Amino acid sequence: MKIEIDQGSGFCPGVTRAISKAEEELGAGKTLYCLGDIVHNGQECNRLQKMGLITIEHDGFNKMKNATVLLRAHGEPPSTYETARENNLDLVDATCSVVLHLQERIKKEYDSDPEHKNQIVIFGKNGHAEVLGLVGQTDGHAIVIETPDEVEKLDFSRNICLYSQTTKSLDGFRQVVENIKQRISPTATFQYYDTICRQVANRMPNIREFASRHDVVLFVCGKKSSNGRALFEQCVKVNPRSYMIDAASEIDFRWLENYDSVGICGATSTPKWLMEECKIRIEQLLGSNE
Repeated sequence: MKIEIDQGSGFCPGVTRAISKAEEELGAGKTLYCLGDIVHNGQECNRLQKMGLITIEHDGFNKMKNATVLLRAHGEPPSTYETARENNLDLVDATCSVVLHLQERIKKEYDSDPEHKNQIVIFGKNGHAEVLGLVGQTDGHAIVIETPDEVEKLDFSRNICLYSQTTKSLDGFRQVVENIKQRISPTATFQYYDTICRQVANRMPNIREFASRHDVVLFVCGKKSSNGRALFEQCVKVNPRSYMIDAASEIDFRWLENYDSVGICGATSTPKWLMEECKIRIEQLLGSNE
């Protein structure tokens, strides 16, 4: 059987940078806390935990003093930085540069409109770490819409400024734009900014092409990854014999029987070493069934 790992899958630059920063701090023997899971992949989080990384949530962060805390690639709202100053926390800021630039743009837009006449709208997932950081730039005033249909919650008689979570799909964003254009009042303005990361967006067509080349597709992804779910849906569209797994131990030999090729791919939060483990596991399963 031909087994191929998709070379376009795996960590995006933002995640790679965050993990490198964590490894550097831990390698120096420091006690390092991470605010939230450093990446939406349980296997990678477990690896870093064994190195000494301690994951905390905001409740614990707010009570902590005199410690070193890593901010992951997703970014944080201004309140997190204020808490760090008040509690003498040393921040290792690994916010993705693309996310950081987007935060700055939204804050500038918000500050330029002190009377809040414009609606700042974010196409993204409610509660997602990145989206919380973006909404935080507007003191909580930004409106989050998860689907194109949710534009109905907007006031079309008022000006609208639309941004997107960096990992949303381009097709979804374009549909949101069209839905607003069809409804916006002639007396209101509509400005929209495509703020989707191309490192992520370009993976959609690439992964469809990869999945179409194989009899079976194993998509390796943490269960918390929204980017992973979106990419997996693309695999299923072109290849119904696509299976999402979190670890090599979940591979079922029956998926592979009577086929000639299997493709292994993953999300922007999937480490290469985990996809390699899946390849080794397939080779073991094939060997034991010869």
